[in-house]
Amino acid sequence: MNKNALAFVTACESKFGSEAIISREDINRVVSESGAPYPYWLVTKSDFRADRGQYRVPSSGIPVKQSTNEKTPEMVDYGQVVSLRQPKLVDESDAAIPAKYPDYVPFGFFKDLTGIVKSRMFYPIFITGLSGNGKTLMVEQVCATLNRECIRINISIETDETDLLGGYQLINGNTAYKDGPVIQAMKKGAICLIDEVDRGSNKLMCLQGILEGKPYYNKKTGEVIYPANGFNVIATANTKGKGSEEGRYLSQILDDAFLERFPITVEQEYPDMKTEKKILTPLIKDEKFVDYLCTWADVVRQTYQNGGIDEIISTRRLVHIAKAYDIYNDRMKAIRLCVNRFDEDTKMAFLDLYSKVDSSVESPANTAAPEVVATEQQPVF
Repeated sequence: MNKNALAFVTACESKFGSEAIISREDINRVVSESGAPYPYWLVTKSDFRADRGQYRVPSSGIPVKQSTNEKTPEMVDYGQVVSLRQPKLVDESDAAIPAKYPDYVPFGFFKDLTGIVKSRMFYPIFITGLSGNGKTLMVEQVCATLNRECIRINISIETDETDLLGGYQLINGNTAYKDGPVIQAMKKGAICLIDEVDRGSNKLMCLQGILEGKPYYNKKTGEVIYPANGFNVIATANTKGKGSEEGRYLSQILDDAFLERFPITVEQEYPDMKTEKKILTPLIKDEKFVDYLCTWADVVRQTYQNGGIDEIISTRRLVHIAKAYDIYNDRMKAIRLCVNRFDEDTKMAFLDLYSKVDSSVESPANTAAPEVVATEQQPVF
């Protein structure tokens, strides 16, 4: 008996006793609980068939009969055989509870989302909003506050069914089935956070039944997974699944049938100035700088909403500026380093606008290098 067969037989004996007659459902349960490889040799060979859908498990001391195409194995010292446990995407021994951020400031949908997660009701939620306004962090901090497990999945155009639900993989020379993060969340009764869902393709349609709260039939193993109490799906996106007309995001157009599985859509806005000051205050000791930053960001966002500018200052970027200021202790340098990601015209407009808000700094237009004037005594090369 090879080590894979022995791992299953040993696990089966510990649950049902020696030479038990078991069903396919029993087989799936043993595989799921023990991590032993699926015993195809048991369900395909007539020697072990006791009745229709019933199989007699051999004793761990009796070798499994091999086909004529297989070589006869040498005698194995079963005491030295190591039972291989099925590898997992999420370590079941550790709870996937997000760390609680001590300075987090709740705002927007936080209270309502807390009520939904606390109820342990299956109620999928689609959260949309511009980048850097705290969508993902809000979900994680709700779970941290309620001591709930949260399994986060970052979506890309390459994400497929195997990435989400699982599949067979070659591990140390053995083929083993590996549950995907969505299935792990279902079994644990955890929150499944699908981050940047609008970056995905039509391969996300494999989640249709799961988004309805129904059991999932794994066609690769024959296992039926029932969602545990507390399981829920929360998706975040920068768009509403209809693409980005202005080209700000490389988002995809999601199928209406997929979007219809989410009962509610939350439009997450940036926090107001009062809330944003609370967010930045623990990061910056200079209270005036906090006020200037929040005023500056608010003016930029109003200009963006009115179509006067194509870029925006997010809450996340304000946090970046705060951290840069903590390093350099220079207001303008911190801002400049954090807005360098924008094109030259936008960057200079942002810097110039800040200089109008904060009179203690000089406008970048006034600090530009002087032009060299050509004269007869000073030739220009």
